Amino acid sequence: MIIFVILIPNERKAWKMNMEQESARNTYLLQDDEKIGTVKIADDVVAMIAALAAMEVDGVASMNGNVANEFLSRVGVKGLAKGVRVEIFNKKVKVELAITMEYGFNIPATCQRVQNKVKNAIENMTGLEVADVNIRIAGINVTH
Repeated sequence: MIIFVILIPNERKAWKMNMEQESARNTYLLQDDEKIGTVKIADDVVAMIAALAAMEVDGVASMNGNVANEFLSRVGVKGLAKGVRVEIFNKKVKVELAITMEYGFNIPATCQRVQNKVKNAIENMTGLEVADVNIRIAGINVTH
């Protein structure tokens, strides 16, 4: 299904202002060059990088979301980085992860690998500095 939206001039101006406010609230400026332009990154993108990096570590079964994420996924809105919260301030990133671990893996050692993997992935891909990677073990996956 294709939906067309026709905006009259006043609505178009209001829509543009809303988009600019939304963009400013959920993005961070990575680069501003007068000759080329700007590069901004959304918080959700940084969260997705963190989630993908965490899932690459042996012993991590899944990311755990909160109740709001579970509700949104049930009504058709998929959270890109379920179980990840990211805060960016002054080019420093704070990451909070909620993960389910596989049974039998050493929790402190696995979490240290997750912290290093997430930190390196975010810093290498974005140029931002990662100040913290905090992990909450939300469950253990037991498969027989």
